[in-house]
Amino acid sequence: MAEAGKSPRVSPESEGRRKGGEDTQEGGGAAGAADPAPLSAVSPGTEEPAGDTKKKIDVLLKAVGDTPIMKTKKWAVERTRTIQGLVDFIKKFLKLMASEQLFIYVNQSFAPSPDQEVGTLYECFGSDGKLVLHYCKTQAWG
Repeated sequence: MAEAGKSPRVSPESEGRRKGGEDTQEGGGAAGAADPAPLSAVSPGTEEPAGDTKKKIDVLLKAVGDTPIMKTKKWAVERTRTIQGLVDFIKKFLKLMASEQLFIYVNQSFAPSPDQEVGTLYECFGSDGKLVLHYCKTQAWG
């Protein structure tokens, strides 16, 4: 029987500072409303509930063409995060100018709509416990 008072396991990267050097925001109250919430990097020791009860999805981000490569490729993303929220995060992480475009592709074939939730894409196109998304600055597929 599981104890109700037990707190969930937290990976060291999700507390304090992350690999990218960003400080985590507790509560998110004072953070700018326009800034997208940071994604959390996944460590191999992270344990999450299996099945549909997972609140976060493992997303593997792969660069295409001349787009800068992210050092951290695997991220834990909330199921309710939209593709546009993911694009905003990647643009901020790569320090791209606001005028530069960023395209996201699923299975190297189609670009999901900006209001599509990551959880829905994972349910339809996820494999091996993760969703693979390719990002690039120019149109590549579809």
